[in-house]
Amino acid sequence: MFLDKKTHNNYRLVNKHSCHVLRHGIYGIKICAFNRLTQLQLNSLNRSVIGIIRKFKNKKSIKFWNLIFLDLNLTKLSPESRMGKGKGTIFSKAVFLRPGRIIFEFEGLNYQQASSILFKIKKLSNLKLELVKK
Repeated sequence: MFLDKKTHNNYRLVNKHSCHVLRHGIYGIKICAFNRLTQLQLNSLNRSVIGIIRKFKNKKSIKFWNLIFLDLNLTKLSPESRMGKGKGTIFSKAVFLRPGRIIFEFEGLNYQQASSILFKIKKLSNLKLELVKK
């Protein structure tokens, strides 16, 4: 059984350059600013992208990849506790995003469909995003 651990400083100092290149699909959505996504935000983004894809006519031929994995465990003390007394329990997971990282990749779309997905995701979230083509 996999147990989550409380980490102290899990930020990587070196960027992985493989995250900045399209690997699977033709179109991708790239983040342009530093941000932190929680588990709830990532799940809502996934559900909204899948819902947008289902409205297209060629939904059977569209492939979609989510390239984000949650690697931070967020801890929180109870509101009644005083200062000190340890770190607290794990209440959520998150991921720290740097500019240039590709979040989603798509295949089987044309440019208009990919740009409409990008526009709707921009309206739903406060992320600075751009569309990338292979």
